[in-house]
Amino acid sequence: MQLFDGARVYSTEVGGRTLSLETGVLAAQAGGAVTIRYGDTVLLTTATMSKDVKGHLNFFPMTVEFEEKLYAAGRIPGSFFRREGRPSEQAILLDRLVDRPLRPLFPKGMRNEVQIIITALSSDGQNLMDPLAISSASAALSISDIPWNGPVAASTIGFVEGEFVVNPTADQMERSSLNLVAAGTEDNLLMVEAGAHELPEDLIVEALKLAHESMQPVLGMIRQMQAEIGKEKRTVQFFLPAPETVELVEEMAKDKVAEVLAKGLGKHELGDSLDEIKTEIKEALAPRIESEELVASDVSDAFSATVKKVTRQRILSEGVRPDGRDTTTVRPIRVQVGRLPRVHGSGLFMRGETHVLTIATLGTPGDAQRLDTLQPQTEKRYIHHYNFPPFSTGEAYPMRGPKRREIGHGALAERALLPVIPEDYPYTLRLVSEAVSSNGSTSMASVCGSTLALMDAGVPITAPVAGIAMGLVQDQESGDYQVLTDIQGMEDALGDMDFKVAGTEHGITALQMDLKIKGLDFSILDQAMEQARQGRLHILGKMLEVLPEPRAEMSQFAPRILTTHINPEKIGRLIGPGGKTVRALQEKYEVRVDIDEDGSVYVSGEGERADAALAEIDQMMEEVEVGKIYTGTVVRVEPYGVFVNILPGVDGMVHISQLADYRVNKVEDIANMGDELTAMVIDVDPSSGKVRMSRQAVLEGWSVEEAKRQDSGGRRSGGRGGDRRGGDRRGGGRDRRRR
Repeated sequence: MQLFDGARVYSTEVGGRTLSLETGVLAAQAGGAVTIRYGDTVLLTTATMSKDVKGHLNFFPMTVEFEEKLYAAGRIPGSFFRREGRPSEQAILLDRLVDRPLRPLFPKGMRNEVQIIITALSSDGQNLMDPLAISSASAALSISDIPWNGPVAASTIGFVEGEFVVNPTADQMERSSLNLVAAGTEDNLLMVEAGAHELPEDLIVEALKLAHESMQPVLGMIRQMQAEIGKEKRTVQFFLPAPETVELVEEMAKDKVAEVLAKGLGKHELGDSLDEIKTEIKEALAPRIESEELVASDVSDAFSATVKKVTRQRILSEGVRPDGRDTTTVRPIRVQVGRLPRVHGSGLFMRGETHVLTIATLGTPGDAQRLDTLQPQTEKRYIHHYNFPPFSTGEAYPMRGPKRREIGHGALAERALLPVIPEDYPYTLRLVSEAVSSNGSTSMASVCGSTLALMDAGVPITAPVAGIAMGLVQDQESGDYQVLTDIQGMEDALGDMDFKVAGTEHGITALQMDLKIKGLDFSILDQAMEQARQGRLHILGKMLEVLPEPRAEMSQFAPRILTTHINPEKIGRLIGPGGKTVRALQEKYEVRVDIDEDGSVYVSGEGERADAALAEIDQMMEEVEVGKIYTGTVVRVEPYGVFVNILPGVDGMVHISQLADYRVNKVEDIANMGDELTAMVIDVDPSSGKVRMSRQAVLEGWSVEEAKRQDSGGRRSGGRGGDRRGGDRRGGGRDRRRR
């Protein structure tokens, strides 16, 4: 490819393939812009910061947008407008994946709006976009004028046939028992997202080490770009409380905060008590705030910093958490199944103040979700949705559909359960997790509730799955740390790690880790993995006390699905011209018939009707056997013979010379429309499939060979010239129409 003047291209090898970054051509007015290429997959990523400062916000306003352009794969969108609309769930998940390792590296107190836009320009369908999106966003930020403490890079690890694969292709990923995406700096990992088929903890840790090693060449390349062409970082205003204010508020509040924390209160009681302390301090400092010696928002921020400091010190020094637990204790667990009468399955999982109700719905294969995205997957038959209503935290705010966080939590729970759904299970499954009360780790409670709902619905999962969220409090100066099992909301907000682990008693099925510090030693990760395993086994034990295994019978309200398999070459026979045959079958038996390309056929409907429909399908697929005697209905009468329907969609022709054991002058003397006729199949044309039959062979007791000789003799002796048409197969009328 010809390079334009001013273009700079940097390349390195990752996973045995060339990864390149180009800048200086596209999006020249963005703060930073790069084009990343891996195989024939190309992404344009830009990073831009606004000049306006949003000082009224108490958070850093960064957004990541993935523009999923279907032209990248040579496709036209399937919507009515034939253009891309709102982001797909897959695009939103990619946005979150990119956001998570970038956000912790921005300076604290920054309030300028930063926008990362990733546009898919070309997709080869093999090189996965996840690590490319993260690495290109890091490169764009690194060479931009935006203050940022990067870079980071990312890689994907698969496990195919007992071997790790770096950045596996889509084809390799279909055979992989691990899909792990990790992002990090030169020193440590910052973010992990993984799905696995019950893999052991030590293998996962090994994969994480390989991921960190494999991203180093990309980090080196980004460092080189930054040194050679990076812009000077812009000077921005940081909104942090004045050190004097922090010191003053800490001195006034720390003892009172410690006293409240020692009571081991629940979420709302603790929150109310801390609010009372904050109000007292604000009232005491009101004159200084009114005189503008102090800033009210600084006082609030300083109080939050004091609560964080006191809480962390207590955990580090005493190993005691805000609710009074030690570092390894799981909150009290309560479990209930079958709570809702008309749904197909339900499970209520309660862990402390976190309560999730999951409902399972069984549908037909035709209920599968069709995906019109750039991802390799084209449909989903296991769907997990997660809802987080405002009342779950005692709040009230407008509900405008699922937020990115809800979509992400649903995807995590889906990933955790998918490995235990049998591959040949014919139903489409939709699980909906309703977080009805929240004090941390609702996503992992959703995993537990979903296992219960599936088992209550009679879904034969291969093993129950439970999830647990781990936390970390670490002193960056001394290195002292505490790993926390089953974190609650306050520990998530004030801690250094959110590490979610889901799996069975045999191994891990899903993993998600986000760090708020610059890195994590692998020895700490090993400890977190082991504590998570112990906690997961404890939770599984509590769940199985209530429902030890999937119910033997499904709900009476769930649809029944029968399955069979036909030769894929015969799918057209079942469908019929324009879908006529399968529609008639559905109307006749009041069932639904779904057909996969591999020949799998699913019949869903009321028991006896579904059985009858399946029996007719099996009969329809039956091959006509030469020498076999069939009884069928006369469906057509011609001067030269009759056509008898012997199988669904298959008619055989009985020549007039073969209608009786004597000479027949007129076909109607023997058979008329609607009559039943018994005859032997004496020949099937291999090219056209036309069937010749003989009633005389049945009457005379002839063999096939004798019947063929007599049939041929009849044609030579004059017969009826019309027998050249042979037999007739309904549904094959296209040959006749072409003539």
